Amino acid sequence: MLNAQALADRYVAAWNEPDAARRSSAIAALWAPEAVGHKGPRGYAVLTRLTPAKPGRNSGREGIRYRAARTARLRGDVVTFRWEMLLADSETVLAGGLEFLIVDDDGRILADHPFALA
Repeated sequence: MLNAQALADRYVAAWNEPDAARRSSAIAALWAPEAVGHKGPRGYAVLTRLTPAKPGRNSGREGIRYRAARTARLRGDVVTFRWEMLLADSETVLAGGLEFLIVDDDGRILADHPFALA
């Protein structure tokens, strides 16, 4: 059975990975090649291009990291979890959201629907 928290932790770890090659490998392991998102096709080839070119950079801010809350849940083929965006060297939360994932039988992401929360 899929461990929802482990998937959530791997998801945010991929976005936090500073090494482009390791980030690409993490993305390929998480997402199904035919994955879709709220803006259309998001297979891992597309996601690799969307990840920050410079680690720790998001919306023009240096030193950003993500973490998954310890409340990930699995129901059928759906995984949900809350995430937070923080300053890299502190516990200052800049933003947060809810991730809604649909996974295949192997636990790879087929659909990714993020919801930013204020």
